[in-house]
Amino acid sequence: AMPAVALADLPPEARQTEALIRQGGPFKYAKDGSVFRNRERLLPIEGRGYYREYTVKTPGARDRGARHIVCGGSQPTRPERCYYTADHYASFARIVQ
Repeated sequence: AMPAVALADLPPEARQTEALIRQGGPFKYAKDGSVFRNRERLLPIEGRGYYREYTVKTPGARDRGARHIVCGGSQPTRPERCYYTADHYASFARIVQ
C-alpha cells in the first residue's frame, strides 16, 4: 500500500502548490499542469491524460527541483486524488486532508 501524508505535514511550499492547483494557478513553471505519464507505474494505472504534474518550489534550487505534486482527475482544479514526491518520482505518498 502507498503511504499517506497529511496536507498539513507537507512543506509550506507544497501546501502553497496544492492551493494553486485548486484555484487554477498562476503557476511559475511552464511544465506545471502538463500531463504526467506515470511511466514508473508507481501510481494507480489510469488512462493517458488522467494525471497532471506541478512543481513544488525547492528553496535554493536553480531548476524545478525534485519536489512535485501529481494530481489525477477529469477536472484539474478539482482533483480526485493527489500525490507528493520529494525525490523526482522515485516514490510517492498520497496526500490526505
